[in-house]
Amino acid sequence: MTVVERREIALVDLLDRLLAGGVVITGDITLRIADVDLVRIDLNALISSVNEQVPSPWPELE
Repeated sequence: MTVVERREIALVDLLDRLLAGGVVITGDITLRIADVDLVRIDLNALISSVNEQVPSPWPELE
């Protein structure tokens, strides 16, 4: 076993690393019956943390 195989990463550490760099989620879902597309859903999402160095794109509400 190498050092990498024995290393355990907590879920909180993994989420912290992902949010620090950002995560892009993309997917397509199609509901089809008898080769006829009934519903199509496209998903594009960006998940990232926001702080002073990376400000929110929306202005603050007063």
